[in-house]
Amino acid sequence: MRSDAAELTAAQQTERAAKPEPGRTAQRTEAAQKIEAARPAGRTELPEVVRAYFERIESGAQRAGKDQLALAAMVRRCFETEDLRVDEKQLAAYLKQAKYFPYKDLFPWQKMLIALWLCTYDENGLPRWKTLLCMVSRGAGKDGFIAVSAWCEVSPYNPVPRYNVDICAMNEEQAITPVQDIVDALENPKNVGKLSKHFYHTKELVQGRRNKGIIKGRTNNPKGRDGMRSGMVVFNEVHAYENYNNIKVFVTGQGKTAQPRVGIFTSNGEINDGPLDDYLARGRRILHEGEPDNGFLPFICCLESEKQVHDPENWVMANPSLPFLPHLMQETADEYRDWLEHPEQNGDFLTKRMGIRKTFQEIAVTDYDKIKATNRPVPDLSGWSCTVGIDYAMLSDWASVVLHFRRGNDRLDIQHSWICAESKTLPLVKAPWQHWVDMGLCTYVQGPQIGPKLIAEYIEEAASRYHVVKLAADYYRWPLLAEAMGKIGFDVRDKVRVKLVRPPDIMMVDPLIQQCFDNCWFSWGNDPVLRWATNNTKRVRSSKSKGVDTGNFIYAKIEAKSRKTDPFMALVAAMTVEETLTMSGPVELPPVAAVAF
Repeated sequence: MRSDAAELTAAQQTERAAKPEPGRTAQRTEAAQKIEAARPAGRTELPEVVRAYFERIESGAQRAGKDQLALAAMVRRCFETEDLRVDEKQLAAYLKQAKYFPYKDLFPWQKMLIALWLCTYDENGLPRWKTLLCMVSRGAGKDGFIAVSAWCEVSPYNPVPRYNVDICAMNEEQAITPVQDIVDALENPKNVGKLSKHFYHTKELVQGRRNKGIIKGRTNNPKGRDGMRSGMVVFNEVHAYENYNNIKVFVTGQGKTAQPRVGIFTSNGEINDGPLDDYLARGRRILHEGEPDNGFLPFICCLESEKQVHDPENWVMANPSLPFLPHLMQETADEYRDWLEHPEQNGDFLTKRMGIRKTFQEIAVTDYDKIKATNRPVPDLSGWSCTVGIDYAMLSDWASVVLHFRRGNDRLDIQHSWICAESKTLPLVKAPWQHWVDMGLCTYVQGPQIGPKLIAEYIEEAASRYHVVKLAADYYRWPLLAEAMGKIGFDVRDKVRVKLVRPPDIMMVDPLIQQCFDNCWFSWGNDPVLRWATNNTKRVRSSKSKGVDTGNFIYAKIEAKSRKTDPFMALVAAMTVEETLTMSGPVELPPVAAVAF
C-alpha cells in the first residue's frame, strides 16, 4: 500500500513540507522576524522590469502567446487587489549579478521572473509566488537563468541563513551545467579578486560565505537525500520526468529553511501524462479558468498551432529571447528549412523549438479554446426534451450521465458524475475533483462500487423535470445497468426509448461533434468536469477497410488511469440519439411513478 505522502502531488508535497516541525516553530519565527526586519519597506506597484516586459507583449512589440498574456493580466490583478511588497533593494542587487556571467545581462523575461519569483512577498513576508513553472524553447537561456537565480539565493543579498539550492535533473549533465556556469564565473580572472570574498567553491558545489547556502547539482540517485535542507529546489528539464518519485523526495526536504521556493524549468517533451502535463494543466487552469494560483506562477511559452510555425514572427512566442539572439534566429531558420524537407527526421524542431507536442495536437478532440468556449450559461430547461447518455465503464471507478438538449444548432448539456471512494486510480487524478464535489457536479460514493441504483435515481429525478426522449449507453456495459434502468422504464427491448451504442455509432456522430465545437454550438455552463474530460480524450482513426482509410474516428483516453473521459463519453452517447429531439420548447410532463428499489 502506498503511503499518504506518495499520493500527494508535487504542489501538495511542497505545501506539506513547508509546515513547521515540532520544536522548530519558535526558532524559525525568530529567524523570520530578523529577515523581515532586514528588508526595507517595499512598494505595491509593479516593478519596472515587470511592467516593461508586460507592456512589450501587450502592445504587440513582441509577439506572445495567450498564456503569457493571461499571466500579465493575472499578475496585474494580484498587485491591484493584494497587499504585496517588492524588495526593490534586493531586486536591484540580484539583477546586477548577471554581470559576472558571459552574457553580462538578463533578457527582459528573465528580469520579470527574478522580480516576481525571488523578490515579491505577501503581507506575511513570504514569497508571493513560491513555485515557478518556466517552459521556454531550446536556446532561450534556461540554464543561465537557473545559474543566476541560484547564485542570488546564496549571495550576501539573501538574508535567509543556510539557504541551500539543489538543482535536480534526470541526468548528470542537466543537473551540473548551471553549477558549472557559476564555477566558471567565479574562476574568471576578472572576478576572482572580488568574488572570493563572498563565495567558496569546488568543481561540484558553490557556497555563499555569509549565509552559508550551498548550490549543488543532483541527479535521480536517491542516495544521500535524507537530511537535505533545501531552501530552493530547481527541477531542470521536467519533460523527462515520467512520474513524481524524485520530485517528492526533493520537495519534502523543504520546510527546514525559511522562504522555500521551487523552480520547474523545461522545454516541451514527448512524455504524455507525466508531471509536465500536470503542471501545464494546472498553470492553464490558473491562467484561463480562474483557479486560485496558491503561489504557482506559470510562465508558458509556446506556439498554439502548427500553422503558426510558418511565420517566423511567431517563433518568439516559444522563445522570448530570440529578438536579442540573431545567431539563434538564424539557427532556428535553418532547422525550419530542414524540418520542411524532412519532417520525419527533424521531429524535435516542433517540440523543442516551437513548444508544440505534435503527437498530442494530432489526437486531441478539439482545440482547448473551443473547449473553453462551452462555458456559456445554460438556462432553465424545465419541461424541455432531452436525451440521456450514460458512461459506466467500471463499478469501482467513475460513472457519468449527461442530459443533452437541442435548440436549433445550439446544444445544451447538463452533466453529473459519480466517483468511487475506493477507486485504485483516484490518487493518480491531479484534477481538483474534491472541489467539483463541493460544486455539486460530482457525487463522492463511499464503498467499493458505484451502484447502478444511484444512476437510476438521478435519471428518474431528471425525468420529473425534463422530457427524457431516449437513453443511450455502451452496448458492452448495459448488463451492469439493465435491472436498474428497467425499473425506471428503460427496457433494452424498447428500441424507441433505449439505444445500445457501438463503435460505428460513435464514428457517425463524430463529424457532428466536431461541427459543434468548430461553430461554438455547445453550452455546458460552468462545468469544469465536462471540459476536463473532453480535454482528456483523443480521436483515434478507425481501422482500414480493405486497405482503404475510412476517415472515421472513435474516441479513447489519452492516458489510461489519471485522465478520466467518462463525462465526455456520456455526452457522445447522448448525441448518438439526438435525432429524436424534435421539440424546441417545454412540454407538459406526465407524473413519474415512484419506483421501489
